[in-house]
Amino acid sequence: MIPLLSFVVPCFNEEDVLRHSVDRLLAAGRALGETFEVVLVDDGSRDRTWAIIDESARGHAEVRGVRLSRNFGHQPAIMAGLEAARGVYVLVIDADLQDPPELAGPMLAEARTDGGWDVVFGQRRSRAEETWLKRATARVFYRMLNALADRPIPVDTGDFRLMSRRVVEALIALPERGRYLRGLVGWVGFRQKAFPYDRAPRAAGQTKYSWGRMLALAVEAVTSFSLRPLRLAIWLGGLQLGVSALVLAWALFSWARGHVVAGWTSMICVMLFIGGMQTLILGILGEYLGKLFIEAKRRPIFIVQETTASAGDAGVRAANT
Repeated sequence: MIPLLSFVVPCFNEEDVLRHSVDRLLAAGRALGETFEVVLVDDGSRDRTWAIIDESARGHAEVRGVRLSRNFGHQPAIMAGLEAARGVYVLVIDADLQDPPELAGPMLAEARTDGGWDVVFGQRRSRAEETWLKRATARVFYRMLNALADRPIPVDTGDFRLMSRRVVEALIALPERGRYLRGLVGWVGFRQKAFPYDRAPRAAGQTKYSWGRMLALAVEAVTSFSLRPLRLAIWLGGLQLGVSALVLAWALFSWARGHVVAGWTSMICVMLFIGGMQTLILGILGEYLGKLFIEAKRRPIFIVQETTASAGDAGVRAANT
């Protein structure tokens, strides 16, 4: 039997919270009164995450587990879950419970109103326990991304979203290796609607998104959805040429009036300016060239090591549990 709803949960070193997450996911699914499943994806965890997933799958017919051969990253782990999910609707949610599983019902009801919505994406009204610096950088990131991207991406959103089967199939069919799913969901189109909510604090454990990972995700987001950084490189090159011409004109004018430019400070400043511009432009070009190199190799986004031996093969109706 095809379940109505699939929860897709990427997991990386979540042993501290995972049992509690499974309990709340099962309770939220049973509250729907419909068939559902919980797909837990272990993204190469180094703790007991897979053991807990396997234990949960053996104890609950609704739970299925997918174990990746190593840590491929959050976005590939979500893709592994989407490929494994069988539901008519799929809800992507993290294991840390910052996005409440209990919102599955209201989001599903929202998807069925006004002729049906293919995507209902969570839009954060507040971010519990996040520092002012993280909130500020998140605001700057989304607005900068929209300024650079060819298609607008909703601000203050994450991967917490409900998607119809045709959106999931469209995402799976995309051939690219680099995945920024928040942007790809917007790119595939269909009817999409925001669902405002308040984000809760982590139930346990530590965030897996370091500043380095967030910066890498930001670069992936910008270079995957826009050519404007390349156009910016052209403008920066033109600016560099213009400034250099002005400096040369000033030097020639000073020489004509008998004033030789003294010292090396001005020369060093110009050299640093030109060198910095050139390095920046080469970096932008290198990022796009690197993406072409990765895409040309056509390696898989992820590799599945094993799946769980589930207690059942289908979502179970709440009335029967």
